[in-house]
Amino acid sequence: MADKHNNFFNRVYKVVELIPYGRVTTYGAIAKYIATAGYARMVGWAMNKSHANSTKIPAHRVVNRNGLLTGKHHFGGINVMAQLLESEGVVVKNDKVVNFNEVFWDPAKNLE
Repeated sequence: MADKHNNFFNRVYKVVELIPYGRVTTYGAIAKYIATAGYARMVGWAMNKSHANSTKIPAHRVVNRNGLLTGKHHFGGINVMAQLLESEGVVVKNDKVVNFNEVFWDPAKNLE
């Protein structure tokens, strides 16, 4: 079972590594792109585990479908995720990406 999760997580990480600077995507968009629609929560688990990964995974660029920073508690401080996004020009207010529609990056449209 661990190999199955590692394979899934690695597929997620490959997509996340391609999210452009200053853009965000969602757990669900990643799940759909890797042909596992309905597994957004598993993508979230992968993002949580990415902090222990030896390579730098830009997990801060993955938010929920409404632009909320639901994974913010996994960044070593409650404001770190927002600070990382803001340093890339993404506007965040009250733990939500303000200009979500403008900065949303859909892997299904951008990687085909």
